[in-house]
Amino acid sequence: MVQTYGIAATTAADPQPAVGDDEGSALLGSDATSRPPFKEGHATIISSVSNLANTIIGSGMLTFPLAMASAGIIPGMVTCVTSGVIGGFGLYLLSRCARYTPHRRSSFFAVSQLTFPKAAIFFDAAIATKCFGVSISYLIIIKSLMPSVVGSLYHDLTSPTTNPPEWALSGRNWITLLMLILVPLSFLRQLDSLRHTSYIAMFSVVYLVIIVITCYFNPLEGTAPRGDIHLINFTPSFISTFPVQVFAFTCSQNLFPIFNELSTNSQQRMNYVIGASIGGAILIYEIIAVFGYLTFGSSVGANIIAMYPSTSLFIAVGQLAIVVLIGFSYPLQVQPCRNCLDKIFGGGAPVKAAHHDDDDEFVDEHSAVEMSLFKHTFLTTAIIVPGFIVAYFIDDLQMVLSFVGSTGSTTISFILPGFFFWKLSRDDLSISRTLNKAALALAIYGCCVCVFCLSFNIYQLFSPEQTD
Repeated sequence: MVQTYGIAATTAADPQPAVGDDEGSALLGSDATSRPPFKEGHATIISSVSNLANTIIGSGMLTFPLAMASAGIIPGMVTCVTSGVIGGFGLYLLSRCARYTPHRRSSFFAVSQLTFPKAAIFFDAAIATKCFGVSISYLIIIKSLMPSVVGSLYHDLTSPTTNPPEWALSGRNWITLLMLILVPLSFLRQLDSLRHTSYIAMFSVVYLVIIVITCYFNPLEGTAPRGDIHLINFTPSFISTFPVQVFAFTCSQNLFPIFNELSTNSQQRMNYVIGASIGGAILIYEIIAVFGYLTFGSSVGANIIAMYPSTSLFIAVGQLAIVVLIGFSYPLQVQPCRNCLDKIFGGGAPVKAAHHDDDDEFVDEHSAVEMSLFKHTFLTTAIIVPGFIVAYFIDDLQMVLSFVGSTGSTTISFILPGFFFWKLSRDDLSISRTLNKAALALAIYGCCVCVFCLSFNIYQLFSPEQTD
């Protein structure tokens, strides 16, 4: 039976058969009409954009002013836009790949089985490792930020001469309390269920944008003196800040869930979601980078929010907004990690390519079944508990996470989207040969970025004193 997105199923009041019903029944057998109805999505474009944008925008945006300082305003703006466009192209290719999979069952595992079936489990393992590492980094960042946030808020709201209670200055206490909120969110099955937290996180981003713009036009008392400002000025630190811009647009792990859950997920609507998310992230990054750099010049630090005097309640609330943003991004890493683990531990069945005509797809007999309640609970717990323990006792995973990011982020953002679409479309005459070659170019670009970032991380590992 042909499934067309956005077209209501035929009911008793509408006896006219849909186009292709007779042909589909002959192909699928006499019991085709007895199958349960297709699983449809209910997410809106707004909620999908919010979830994808929340996945993109994280703590990396705080480093963009430093990235601009390492090259100058013009190169900084160009590299930001270029990184965003390339990241968006990878998302577009994944959305096209999703149409080759069974009805609303797209995933990295499903596409891998259509392209590189023997490596499907390894791809999912790499993605799960990457998401797990990022989720831990979020908790570590929150643990390091909360004591200073609490101290600033306490002094601003009470008296500068009094200190907050000792328990309130413990980062471990705060991540323990925060997990009481994040754990229930992490157990939600649908990505769209996290739309409300994503809305809140986006307000936090807007607040940070207001801070950098306001503090440029009206500098706060105690702001550090501004350094030199250059339109073009490449420095050695550009090598270390370039990967920050590349990985700042990583969100491919949640592209497939958004595709599966979006109501009427035509290619045009998916393009809106991808374009709005990537375009919004580029705009936000550019504003923060330009105004942050113009405020502090060459003296700007790696964390723009830490450059402003925390004696102001305006800034203290902004620091709290960053914690909220990072905290609500945590479940967005748990969800794809759980989905990948599900495929690794027996959740994936052999997949056949779905015949498609852009918006039309055939249901596949081999599509994966819904994850059981026990398995869902077990896998989620297996992600949250070890991650919390690591974040509770360890304060710095920067080098480990840099290796995970340089391999995992490049794999899911560039290498896999490029190779997947290239292989799926190379024999598809309806696909432009230019697009097919561009997909291969993206995969090659990802391999180059991976080699470059790994080499730089190894260099930092053995020569840390030279990179300070």
